[in-house]
Amino acid sequence: MAIEIISRGDAFKINNTYKSLKEHVYDYIVSNIQDGVLSPGQKISEIEICEALKISRTPVREALIQLSSEDIVENIPRRGFLVKQIDVNSKLEVYQIIGVLDALAASLAIDLLTEQDFKKMEYYIDIVDQAIQNQDYHEYQVNQYQFHNVYIQKCGNQKLIDLITSMQNGIIRMTYLSSNKDVLFNVFSQSNQEHKRILSYFKSKNREEIERFIKDAHWKITYLEMI
Repeated sequence: MAIEIISRGDAFKINNTYKSLKEHVYDYIVSNIQDGVLSPGQKISEIEICEALKISRTPVREALIQLSSEDIVENIPRRGFLVKQIDVNSKLEVYQIIGVLDALAASLAIDLLTEQDFKKMEYYIDIVDQAIQNQDYHEYQVNQYQFHNVYIQKCGNQKLIDLITSMQNGIIRMTYLSSNKDVLFNVFSQSNQEHKRILSYFKSKNREEIERFIKDAHWKITYLEMI
């Protein structure tokens, strides 16, 4: 989801950009997968989505076809669309890929970011800290990805942006499913400390270090039991 933050003094206003019906449905389904409302292997009811969003079936079907092409759901003959189940090895492979892509986006964006962009990233870091304190999984996920999206959207390569967005939508749902909340949010806290470090590299325009850190440290999976 593209977000614009407008600063007026210390206040921030967040505005959603225009999205088509298909995009709204896409985001709705992805959000339900991320939040565990839809589980791996579960059938997605097109009728329920139509009723919940009060829309026709066409944009729902279009969104599901896109999600299927991105390997987030699968279309099973005579069964319909199901949330795809992904094994641990596949998850690790995806993390390796997205780590490289994210590092590339950061490298491309490093000379294009402004003080306003830095304020946006600081804003999301603060919101993530609050989510961790409140053990709010949904707020953590939404805002930590918005932190990355600040520089991803400024990288100047639309193909790269689309690829990262697609892969992000697929991996959000398949990580950090541990029932141990203390361990879970300790991991989140460490991740947000890494966000602060990434921001410091942007401010100092340290391209070599930010590429290395994002690829080799930030996207490295330390707790296999949590994915």
